[in-house]
Amino acid sequence: MKAEIITIGDEILTGQIVDTNSVWLAAEMNKAGFELVQITSIGDSKEQIISALDCAFSRAEAVLLTGGIGPTKDDITKQTLTEYFDTQLIFSDSVYQNILELFSARNLVMNELTKSQALVPASAVIFQNRAGTAPIMWFERGGKVAVSMPGVPYEMKNAMTADVLPRLKQQFNSQAIVHKNILVGGIPESQLALQIAEWEQALPPNIHLAYLPHYGIVQLRLSGISDDTLSLEFAINQRVAALTSILGKSIIAFENLPVEQILSRQLREAGKTLSVAESCTGGNIAHRITLLAGSSDIFKGGVIAYSNALKVNFLGVDFSDIENFGAVSRQVVEQMAQGVCLRTDSDYGIATSGIAGPSGGTPDKPVGTVWIAVCNRRTTLSKMFRFGNLREQNIERTTQMAFLMLKNFMETE
Repeated sequence: MKAEIITIGDEILTGQIVDTNSVWLAAEMNKAGFELVQITSIGDSKEQIISALDCAFSRAEAVLLTGGIGPTKDDITKQTLTEYFDTQLIFSDSVYQNILELFSARNLVMNELTKSQALVPASAVIFQNRAGTAPIMWFERGGKVAVSMPGVPYEMKNAMTADVLPRLKQQFNSQAIVHKNILVGGIPESQLALQIAEWEQALPPNIHLAYLPHYGIVQLRLSGISDDTLSLEFAINQRVAALTSILGKSIIAFENLPVEQILSRQLREAGKTLSVAESCTGGNIAHRITLLAGSSDIFKGGVIAYSNALKVNFLGVDFSDIENFGAVSRQVVEQMAQGVCLRTDSDYGIATSGIAGPSGGTPDKPVGTVWIAVCNRRTTLSKMFRFGNLREQNIERTTQMAFLMLKNFMETE
């Protein structure tokens, strides 16, 4: 069964709020085996709602709408749907009682605007809103369904979980949808596509491949649809096995995880610890590691050595190397990694030094030039990168590559 999502509200189009409803709904529908064909965001406009519904029904059997069913004048979804499905509003005693109970529990007094929430389309199936006043409305026409839910996320999620999704499953036959994620490191997206072109060409029609690149990693996502879950999983696993024989150690995980989580698990399994010395990344490496629960098992700490004085006095960098080669150099970043590893008595060290931008570049070292070093107590490996002109992206790219470098370093030492 094909489905679409329409999120309604001027506040979405003006950027006042982030539309989290469609993300959550898409994930839930996918898990339930429904194929989502489109997500649309529109304003509080009768014409836009009608046009969006017409287009959605031309492609899908079920349309999920969120937003625009509050009691104020700008919320026009209920009235528009009443006209669209050629019905009329009637007063619902059960909805009214539900609102009274909610208000009583919260020690609130109902006014006329709130009471108007008990007016519902006569032809709709009504589900009570357990978390708010706006009822959930289920419309049917010609074997197709439109469901209107509140835009408030916790109200929508409650309604979807308790009432809407179970009824959709009962009314429509859902198929098995299986996803498999493969994370590939160190191969640019275009090069990767060429490397696996023959394998990709041989995929069956019901299994599709998506490339999702992110700072040095490409997430390959295999998605399959079938009536038979077991046969689909077997078919996808066969394709993954064939891909593994092609890519080998370039595959860093068979699940969609942040690379720092993969590295953290690797360190924990090895019983090893890590410390970091950051300049251009300004603590971002440490931040991403310490976001992980249990990071104290593997992370001893770090220093943000932004100034040359701190590099020299705390990390033991030779000042003459800074004078001769510059702070952004192989010589300096290697000493930073060695220094933090020694000072914190860690098994591994990471260090970064670069020109994040947008200023500070030179002809020899333009903005985006970054040196990264990783080390253990015996060996140090460093590499220079040229990323780009955008400061935030340079920090994220450096962080990502530092994690990948240490992961590879641990596997080859």
